[in-house]
Amino acid sequence: MLKRVFIGLVVTLFITGFVVGDLRTVENHSFGAGENYVYKVKYGILTIGQANVNVHEQIFKVNRRPCYRVNVVGRTAGVASLWKVSNTYRSYIDTTAIVPHKFIYSARENNFARDQTFTFDHGRNLVRKKEKEKVTEYKVPDYVQDVISGYYFLRTVDFGKMPVGKLVKAPMFFDDELYDMSVRYAGKEDVKTRFGKIRTLKLNPVLPPNKLFEGEEAIRIYVSDDENRVPIRLEIDFSFGTIGMELVDYGNVRNKFTWS
Repeated sequence: MLKRVFIGLVVTLFITGFVVGDLRTVENHSFGAGENYVYKVKYGILTIGQANVNVHEQIFKVNRRPCYRVNVVGRTAGVASLWKVSNTYRSYIDTTAIVPHKFIYSARENNFARDQTFTFDHGRNLVRKKEKEKVTEYKVPDYVQDVISGYYFLRTVDFGKMPVGKLVKAPMFFDDELYDMSVRYAGKEDVKTRFGKIRTLKLNPVLPPNKLFEGEEAIRIYVSDDENRVPIRLEIDFSFGTIGMELVDYGNVRNKFTWS
């Protein structure tokens, strides 16, 4: 349960915009086709993983709607390579409404393999999951997100115009369950990176009471305070220590970063 909640909170999501015709229109100046980001995951000074996030340069048609195809691939690296874990999350995101039409999850962990495909019917508020030969349908709210589309919708939200402490909630569907996610805007902070210093917006996903994470601000996401609104750094306080994720490479970004 906590693993599912954690995944949803890290990539988090927000629902806004206005409805035009059968789907809303969301203004987006933050990302486009072809962009890519690379993150390194560390435990202390040790590298334990890498995450690649990219938007395909081609626009795809799903449910007769133009979509970005986003891939997020996380794999073990460095001292953790012995475990040979590689998980792929792929979302087809409506270019206008910023909602998912299709989501694919593929897990490869040593000898374990799992593949799931989710299709979203926003007209009937349904999600259809297919795993092997089994198909299951779920009722969902308007404009429900998956874990990847929610992250991209987050990038269209201007947190800089919100008061510090503002709490934003939204529904998300992942792994057969519907979650009510909440994220708190915690103000602005300068962050040092390998590219230089950059001004960021600090976000704290609100966690349910648990023994895995330490404190109310156990997860801290530092998002660039510009139109890209992309995570620069992520810190997670576990009971056994802190794991961090930081941006190490990027390309084809829509807006130029300002490093100092």
